[in-house]
Formats: sequence, structure tokens, C-alpha cells
Amino acid sequence: MFPASRYTCKAHRCIRTLATLQKDPSAPQLYSSIHRRTCSSAPTTRITTHYTIHPRDKDARWEGMEMERFADEADVVIVGGGPAGLSAAIRLKQLANEQEKELRVCLVEKAPQIGAHTLSGACVEPRALIELFPDWKERGAPLHTPVTEDVFSIFTEKHRIPVPILPGLPMQNHGNYIVRLGNLVRWLGEQAEELGVEIYPGYAAAEVLFHEDGSVKGIATNDVGIAKDGSPKDTFERGMELHAKVTMFGEGCHGHLAKQLYKQFNLRENCEPQTYAIGLKELWMIDEKKWKPGRTEHSVGWPLDRHTYGGSFLYHLNEGEPLVALGFVVGLDYFNPYLSPFREFQRWKHHPFVASTLEGGQRIAYGARALNEGGFQCIPKLTFPGGLLIGCSPGFMNVPKIKGTHTAMKSGILAAEAIFPKVTAENLDSETAGLHIPEYSDNLKNSSVWKELYAVRNIRPSFHNYFGLYGGMVYTGIFYWILRGKEPWTLKHIGLDANQLKPAKDCKPIEYPKPDGKISFDLLSSVALSGTNHEGDQPPHLTLKDDRIPVERNLAIYDGPEQRFCPAGVYEYVPMETGDGMRLQINAQNCVHCKTCDIKDPSQNINWVVPEGGGGPAYNGM
Repeated sequence: MFPASRYTCKAHRCIRTLATLQKDPSAPQLYSSIHRRTCSSAPTTRITTHYTIHPRDKDARWEGMEMERFADEADVVIVGGGPAGLSAAIRLKQLANEQEKELRVCLVEKAPQIGAHTLSGACVEPRALIELFPDWKERGAPLHTPVTEDVFSIFTEKHRIPVPILPGLPMQNHGNYIVRLGNLVRWLGEQAEELGVEIYPGYAAAEVLFHEDGSVKGIATNDVGIAKDGSPKDTFERGMELHAKVTMFGEGCHGHLAKQLYKQFNLRENCEPQTYAIGLKELWMIDEKKWKPGRTEHSVGWPLDRHTYGGSFLYHLNEGEPLVALGFVVGLDYFNPYLSPFREFQRWKHHPFVASTLEGGQRIAYGARALNEGGFQCIPKLTFPGGLLIGCSPGFMNVPKIKGTHTAMKSGILAAEAIFPKVTAENLDSETAGLHIPEYSDNLKNSSVWKELYAVRNIRPSFHNYFGLYGGMVYTGIFYWILRGKEPWTLKHIGLDANQLKPAKDCKPIEYPKPDGKISFDLLSSVALSGTNHEGDQPPHLTLKDDRIPVERNLAIYDGPEQRFCPAGVYEYVPMETGDGMRLQINAQNCVHCKTCDIKDPSQNINWVVPEGGGGPAYNGM
């Protein structure tokens, strides 16, 4: 907890109360919440009861409530305990310890444990880790599986076309490691704590705070003890304020605070809108005779059509038992509102080349997460008075490589190195109360991250052509493999993913096969394996700007696509109790925090905000 000497006794009581209100996610709670969801009572007047939509100062139930928040001070506050945030924290404390300077670094993370909300493939390039810890092997970093074999395929429904991976192509993984990223992130958290970083898991950053001059002052953690109808419970407590000279935002893909900062500081003025994908993942225990530790398999093609960007991975881990990590990625710029990324994933597993590996095995985990795909063209302005963006929040993923961990870590390292001399300077002359660190952007543009993303900038948008997938592959072969991205032009993406859906009347419904319960599975049994759980009696954190739009627009025009693009069964259209029409039901307990709804909603009516700290998935090494 926060050091007692640094804050008041009242703040100490506040933090202690917050801790007691956090729920430890457990399988029994999850099962009951999922199975209970179709038996809901009559709907309340409002779907959305969150205070960000219905302000509390206009709600009589909040009159007389104590709304003072207690504040604490740090030199640097970091939002998000992922690879970028932890790398930044570690590098800051390394520099402080090397130069024998006092530096208080606080990191807040919405997951109940570091790594519990982390999900990735993941095949990792180790260079940023080596830079951070040259002795990572001696320290016991959980990188146990060096890549020994790469396989790339184009799938048809029944057959496989092998594609050679030539030296220099993005899918070549020599020197990389297959990892369970949640385990690596947990290890990074341990290293950070040993260096003196203060880490507070289970505390979700809910609000950006500003100085009177407009610069960022810090963040506030979310309030707890609010009932589902938006009224205060007897256990209500305000969140804590954390103030800092610089606040680093490393929330991951499509962070809800970063969205606010984009608007506040017009950070996307000179870049294209970000484009995204959804990645779905499972862990399997397979027959040991089929296990090939160190092997990576990637595919494109079936079951997607040539105009829907996406592909798959299947990685053989070497962690003492025959584990494979497999997943499916679908670009969220798809057109057909009947497409279900989850069901495409389940269908893909029945391809003979995949099913032969899984037959006789057992699925042990499931999860999903959105990922940035815009690349170089979509990088926003990264710095502003009082803060900066790192990692997947602005989006540094190398899309053709399907890798972003090394670039996220490198961005955190570069940010720390730019921040450190400013926050430790004794007589720094700053124009704003919150420090502005433009040197971070300059350092990044001169780094390997910028060079890498520039070289592959045209690969993702090249798929938007008449030939789709196949035209993009030809472009990659000619202009990337031969010219290494040095072509004198930069292609554009097609715009916001939310704007790409066609009306349902213009599209053909997709008939998906029923799951067999052996290789493919239904949605609810899948979500159960994610360990997802939220406090049930709190306002849904999937907020709607207008409760009428889902039925009047999304259902009427697009046949309710949110019930298909959500990988957790959060959104359902159910009959009104009166029998007159349909209504949207939001099963917020099921949410795995992937952010897909916020991205793909064609009306841009859904705004994802943080639930009470500690809620969400409970991934174990995903």
C-alpha cells in the first residue's frame, strides 16, 4: 500500500477500505454470473447508469455525500502495468539508483495481480529485454522456448498451400522466443519492485487530473461502493488522487484515458485514425506425440474471404508439458455485420492442418484482446504538458510481424531516459506545472522503433485492393522483401473501423457450424475459462451515450453487430417483457476488457470505462 509516512490517516483509511472492497475473481462466481445473465429481472429505466453519462451533481441521491478525495505525490506516475509501463518504471529506477538520486515512481494497474489482464500470442523479440537486463537469463526471466521452426501457410477449406519464409521477411522468427506474456509481465513486476517501484495492482485509473494551466497533474483511481442503479452504497468511498511531475500513460490498446487525452490536446491532428484487430486466443494441452517445442505456425486465408484481413498462429511452448498457444486475428475494418470473430476462430480450428494437432487434447484457457494495426501512419503526437503516451496506447505494433512487445518496451525505456533528467533537475524552468518532455518523441524518431515501423508502413494498407489478401501478399513480396520499405510513397488506411460495416440488407448472413465440444466450443464455456468476474452490483462499465441508439440504429440497420463482434457475450438483444419489440441487455460481468465494442460500434455510442479495480479477466500466463 501507499507508504504511511506519505499521506494522511484519512487517506490510509480510504486505501484500506478500497482494498477490502476488491473482489478476488473466482471460477464459481464467474459461472453463476454467466448462467444468471439470461434470467434477469425486468429492465431498469436506464441501460446506462454510470456517472460519466449521468452526472452525480444532478442526482438527488448523491446530495450530502462526502466527495473529497485524498491526494498523494510522486515524481512519476505510470498508468498500466504492461510491458511498456513496467519497462519505463524499471529504467527510471535503474537511472536513479545509478546516480544515487531519490525518485518516487508509482505504477497503478487495474488487474488484481500484475499480468492478470495481459494477453498476447506471443512470439517475442528479446532485444528490448536484453537492453533492460543484459543478465535476464541469470535473473530467471520466463523465456523458455527459443523458436526452432517457422511454418507459414495459405489455407483453403480443406487444404494447405505452404509458403516459404525467405530471409528478411517479417514472419521469420530466428532468435525470437515463444512466451506466455502474462508470465513475463509478472516477472518484470517483480524486478521493478526489487528496484523500488511502488506497484498498486487492483487500482484502476479512472480520471485524468489537470492543473489550472491545462497541463496534466496526475490521475484519480475509481470510486468504489456504487450500486448498479448509480446510487451510493453504505460502503461508498472516493478514489485516491496521485499527482506527479510527469504521468506516463501505458494503458494498452485503445486506453480510455488516452482517448480523452487525444481530444484534450488534439494529439491526432496530424495522423490517420487508428485501425485495429481483435485477437482471440486459447491454451491447449495436447498429445505429447504431436508436441514440437519451438515450432511456430502461421496461416492466412480460410475461413476468411480475401477482403477480410486476418490470420492465425499456433505456437508450441516448451515449459515442461505439451502446451500450445493458438489464436485467430481478425481486422476490425471488416464489412459484413454478420461476421463473428469468435465463431471464425472456432471454425478455423477444424481445418485438417490444425485439427490434427488438437485432436485428443484439452483446452485450458481462453481470452481476447484488441490490438493496434495502424502502424506508422497512425502514431499520434506522443507528448503534452504533464504527460506522454507509451506502448500499445499510441500503437507501436509491427503488424506483419504480429509483434509489439519489443517496441512497447523500447518506448518505455526511451520515455524514462527522456524524463529522468527533467524530473531530477534541481532548478528546472518549466512553462507549465506539469513537465513537457518533447525529447521523448525526438528520441523515438531516432530509434529502431521508428525505423522498423516505417519500413513496414505499407504492408497493412496494401491489402485494400481488388485482390485483397493476395494483392497484399504480392505487394509485400515485391516492395518489402526487395526494397525493404524504401518505396517513395506511403499508402493510406481506409478510415475508422466503425465506419466500415455495410447495412445488413446488403450482406449475406454467415452460417456457422455448431461447436462439437471437442475442438470448437460455445461462447459462454469459453468465457468461463478466462476467469472473468466483476462485482455485480455496480454500474455497467460499458456505457452508452444514448440508450435508444442500439435498437433504433444498430439493430435496425446492422442487425445488432455488437452481439457478434463481442468475444464474451456481453451484448444481447432480447424481447421486451411487454412482448413489444427488442431491447439491448448488457451483461457487464462477462467483459474481458478487449475494447472491441468501443472500437467497432458503428454508431460510436459505446464508451468503455474502467469498472471497480480488480474486476475483469484473471488470465494465468496468457
